[in-house]
Order: sequence, then C-alpha cells, then structure tokens
Amino acid sequence: MLKVLFSIFLILVVTPLQAQSIRLKAHHMLPPVAPGHSMMLAPWVEKVEQESGGRLEIDIYPLMHLGGQAPALTDQAYDGIVDIVWTLPGYTPGRFPRIEVFELPFLAAHPVVMNFAIQDFLENHPEEFDGYKLISVFVHAGQLIHSKVPIHTTAELAGLKYRIPARISAWMVESWGGTPIGTTVQKIPEMLSKGIVDAALIPYEASFGLKIHDMVDYHILLDDETWPRLNAQVLMVIMNLQTYDRLPLDLKGVIDANSGRNVAKWMGETWVEMERAGELAAEASGDLIYLPREEVELLRQKSQRQVAERWISVVENAGIDGRALVDEATALLEHYGQLFAAGALE
Repeated sequence: MLKVLFSIFLILVVTPLQAQSIRLKAHHMLPPVAPGHSMMLAPWVEKVEQESGGRLEIDIYPLMHLGGQAPALTDQAYDGIVDIVWTLPGYTPGRFPRIEVFELPFLAAHPVVMNFAIQDFLENHPEEFDGYKLISVFVHAGQLIHSKVPIHTTAELAGLKYRIPARISAWMVESWGGTPIGTTVQKIPEMLSKGIVDAALIPYEASFGLKIHDMVDYHILLDDETWPRLNAQVLMVIMNLQTYDRLPLDLKGVIDANSGRNVAKWMGETWVEMERAGELAAEASGDLIYLPREEVELLRQKSQRQVAERWISVVENAGIDGRALVDEATALLEHYGQLFAAGALE
C-alpha cells in the first residue's frame, strides 16, 4: 500500500516539476528590425525552445530594454542580471584580449572560415572565457566604410572622423591619419546627422537596420581577392554560468547542441545572407567604391606594420605572447580557407 501511495505521489508531484518550463532572459543592444535579431538570435532561440520540448522559454529584450549601456552586457551575463547576452568583446577592451587577434586588419575572411578558425582557437585558449557558459564566438561579414565623402585612395582616408566599435578599429583609423570616435552601434545615425563623424565602420547588416544608406552616399570596400572588407568584428553570445549549471542535464544538452562548432557554419552563412539587404539598399541609394588593388596593398602594409605591432605590444604587456597568437590565427584561417574553397567545411 505504501508503495502505491508513493507511486501516486511521484506521478502527481514529481512529474509536473520535471515538466515545468524554465524561463530565461536574453538581452542585447540591437533594434528588433536588425537582421542580427530577426535572422540570427530569434531563430536560435526558437530552435532551442523547440528542441527543449517547450521546457526552455527564452524572452528576448532588444535595444537594452532591461537597462544599462551596451558595454554593461558582459557584466550583466556574468552577474546573473540576465541569463544570455549578445554583445561584442571589444566593448570591454582588455577583458578578452586573445580573441581580439581576429579583429586585426586584413585577417578578415569569409565568416564561415573565420568561425571555424575561432572554434579551434578557443579550444587552445579556454581561459579566455572563464566564468561564462560560452554559446558562440563568431564574426560578422567584415567592416566597410560608410562615408559622406568619396574615398578612392589611401591618402583620402586621412583627416576624416570615423565611428568605430572597438580599439583595434580605432588603431586602424589612426594608422590612416583619421580620428576614431568610439560609440555603440545604435548611436551612429545621430553622430552622422549631427556631423560628429564623417563615416562609420560597420557591416551592411548593421547599416541596413539603422538606415545608414539614407545618411551617406558612399560605401568603401577593398578590391582584394581574399575578402573585400577591412577587418572583422568579433561578437559573442554568452550565458551566465550558474544559470547553465542549474539546468537539468538534458536541457544542458540542448544548449550544447546549439553552441560552438555546432552553429559555426550556420552563423557564418546566415551573416552573409543578412548582408544582402544592406548591400542592395546601399547600391540603390549611393555608390559602392572599391579601393584599387595598389591602394589596398599600401593600406595592408601600413595597417599590418602599425596596428598589428601595436596590438602585439599591448597584449605582451599583459603577459600574452601576441606574436604567437597572430601566427596561430593566421595558420587556422589559411587551413579553414583551403577547406572552404574545396567545399569540405561541414
């Protein structure tokens, strides 16, 4: 009789508790119309919810609706104020110093190539994200210059004011003789409209969501056979470690199945797709200018000499062998670039 009563207790009490959904908060700085929200983060959340059988529910809060400025997102995830954030390591310079190597000028490649290279890199340097559950580190399709004035030569880059997202981009602008002005992405329209900056370094994806194509007439890329962008910006989706640790084992498995190498290709391909709307808008409203190859080579030499060496020096002051990281990242990008060209990346 006692066994029967205990079985009834398990059915009535324990099973509903096991089936109870867990609600999480995801926070980011993009507007909900931005492709990064609608085409990447929201589909990722939907897939996780479906694969959890409805036991995980994730509410997305865009545009910093839960408070704070974009640079605070990293701490919000670490402190458990929110459960998941989409942000940039570069918003907190020096906190994730190793992964910054992928932002150096002229290391940009196809996002799928870069995302796979980053997975290997992080396996070699797991200490970079201690204290977080790392869902994904990835890149956008690369930065181009959205400018109010035409730029056809390296010399014409000098003397302009540029909005930049992080310190590597700032150093790159300084190497051109320009003035970098750092701010989060949502402030770019105001800065352009008020003449605070002459140009902005962002991918097409972000420019489309912010309607930058209505505010500038020129979009500057590189005539470069490797990749037509100046550099890539590293982004990340991170989760509060305690939130992850409290999940049942099977729900941890759902998160893991949608993290790291498992989403690297999808995120890279999705970002290339996300770029298309911004590119079409730029073509329709302004001019796409490709810096000639001889100018690209001048820019490459200047950027690599000044920016890469500066970064190596800065991270070495923090006890990190920056030159070894540059060599490692370059080798990984070459390796995955060859696999991608052969159609062998899955």
